[in-house]
Amino acid sequence: MEISIHNWMRAESIETTIKRIAALGYDKLEIAGSPEAYDTRKIGKLLKDHGLKCWGSVTLMLEDRNLLAKDKSQREKSIQYVKDVVRMVKELEGEMVSVVPGTVGKIIPDGRPDEEWKWAVDSMKEIYEYSESVGITLGIEPINRFETYFINRGDQALALAKEVGPNCGVCLDTFHMNIEEDNTYDAIRRAKGRLVGFHVADSNRMAPGMGTINWSKIIETLREIDYDKVLSVEFCSPLDRTPANPYPNSIELNPEGLSPEQKKFLEDHGSSSVTEDFYTMLTRRSIDTLRPLI
Repeated sequence: MEISIHNWMRAESIETTIKRIAALGYDKLEIAGSPEAYDTRKIGKLLKDHGLKCWGSVTLMLEDRNLLAKDKSQREKSIQYVKDVVRMVKELEGEMVSVVPGTVGKIIPDGRPDEEWKWAVDSMKEIYEYSESVGITLGIEPINRFETYFINRGDQALALAKEVGPNCGVCLDTFHMNIEEDNTYDAIRRAKGRLVGFHVADSNRMAPGMGTINWSKIIETLREIDYDKVLSVEFCSPLDRTPANPYPNSIELNPEGLSPEQKKFLEDHGSSSVTEDFYTMLTRRSIDTLRPLI
């Protein structure tokens, strides 16, 4: 197994991110799903110059991005967005895209369950046809009930993946599983043969090793189902604004380059802009916890 990390958790230049993770011994980058923001030729060269590769990307389902929207034009726009993310990953010589079908933060349905299921299946099938044509794997990711009402558990993601196509997989996330699954290890086992990505954060969404998740058992279970791909670090630190904060100076008071979209996404995840020192500590703690286990 190799270790990757997302870059959406802190507003900073991609150059800064790449230099940090290369210095800390990461293998790959899972780049944020913002294809309009990146020059893939430039980033591809940066990755190679630092001995890194692109693992893939994760869709940022914000604002009106929703593959199961009632409005057809909204669905079409969302489909095109995910296709653009797939294209970006192809240009970066990556392998997979983690897809959250619904809008993050939307917890009120647009239609009946059967209607929304059909909209989701049809949307994913169109994206799948494109991803297959360019050789990029899709992984449907369940996220917890406080972020979406649609696809919260591994079994739901598996059901959707099976309707989409034989090569459509799932991407599981330890933080979300810790909330939604009755047994995290059994959920991993049931994904055997369809698990194409695996996101890691601890029970409190801090870096692996800073919560209560049994990482040795997680890795052991992944080996049990022959998953040997990538562990992709995706912490999103909760921030303490009280005098009881165990990490003083963790909150960035004057963030640079933080777009309104990024600010909303972080806040929707219970976080905010963090200082470079705090972020580097989380990034280091993650790999220090995981590397000895793989």
